[in-house]
Amino acid sequence: MKKYVKYLIVVLIIVIISMYLKNKLSDYEYINIENNIQNNREVIDENEFIKIHIIGEVKNSGVIELKVGSRVADAIEKAGGTTEMADVSKVNLACVLSDGEKLYIPNINEENNVLENELKPNKTNINISSKEELIKLNGIGDSTAEAIIDYRNKNGKFLKIEDLKNVPGIGDSKFEKIKNYICVK
Repeated sequence: MKKYVKYLIVVLIIVIISMYLKNKLSDYEYINIENNIQNNREVIDENEFIKIHIIGEVKNSGVIELKVGSRVADAIEKAGGTTEMADVSKVNLACVLSDGEKLYIPNINEENNVLENELKPNKTNINISSKEELIKLNGIGDSTAEAIIDYRNKNGKFLKIEDLKNVPGIGDSKFEKIKNYICVK
């Protein structure tokens, strides 16, 4: 009987210690989660706004500040809207803007060849693009998009588009397919 009581006491002590440690670990995880949330907020606060240069057929040309994730339509609105001579059919109003971009709103009387330099297809900024945006590039699938993001998170921003070849899964042929559709800013 004494052995039974000793085992019971040992089991109770183990249970009590386990419960104590579980509560301490839970508190630590909660504090760690709170710290991560706070750190993420600080990063988001620093990068909450972008600046773009909008010109052409808008009421107020110039540099404007927009929230990250803003679209061309938001920029036009912030610039006071378009003039009566604007041809927004030549502009992708749903395009997401990135910091430092120049946006041109053409005139209805301009011919396409005059606008050739201003209406280049929007390039994907590989330094800020989401997985979904990267997948839209020819030859980039889920795993390659994730590899690009992982590489970017570990090594910092790409300095030039050729740095993309350092990402596992992107060789010369894949790079050649996408090089005209990507940029770094």
